[in-house]
Amino acid sequence: MKKVSSVDEYIENYPKFSNQLIALRQLLISTELEEQIKWNAPTYSINGKNVVGLGAFKNHYCLWFFNGVFLKDEANVLVNAQEGKTKALRQMRFEADDTVNSNIVLSYVKEAIQNQKLGKEIKATRTRKADITIPTELKLAFKEDNNLKDAFEKLSPSKQKEFCNYIGEAKRESTKVSRLEKITPMIMELKGLHDKYKNC
Repeated sequence: MKKVSSVDEYIENYPKFSNQLIALRQLLISTELEEQIKWNAPTYSINGKNVVGLGAFKNHYCLWFFNGVFLKDEANVLVNAQEGKTKALRQMRFEADDTVNSNIVLSYVKEAIQNQKLGKEIKATRTRKADITIPTELKLAFKEDNNLKDAFEKLSPSKQKEFCNYIGEAKRESTKVSRLEKITPMIMELKGLHDKYKNC
């Protein structure tokens, strides 16, 4: 999706859900949350801390609660979008023909604001160098090219791990080689594997 500069522009990209997104936005800005664009999507924060995000996809739209794991979820409406991977984030998802209960949405948003004020959040854990297993293909590439090795070592541990996993998870040798070819210029430019998606 192309980069957006405003919430209005973001909503215009999803005409199928525009009325619903506008309604959710109105609920969010009726609170004390500050509205911004982060990661190319509407994000709502308090005291510089992210609380809720507004999102739309091909077949659904949603609210992201950054520390939704702490919400009571009495209406049982939250889902973990990536079970086993996502620790804190929870999603309140809607299909095109769903009726949005404004009272429930607002009660969850207010609880999320209160939780943030109380400092309830899961801190991101840093990747340690010891957690990184460099695949053989990458080790051989480092032996052939010292500049590549130097560039790799300048990357953050999390970026290093992303590259190592990207090659290591490939089943076929040919896939590993093509992935190595793809990431070599990214490493040389000190870019992470997923940097193009991180439009903070």
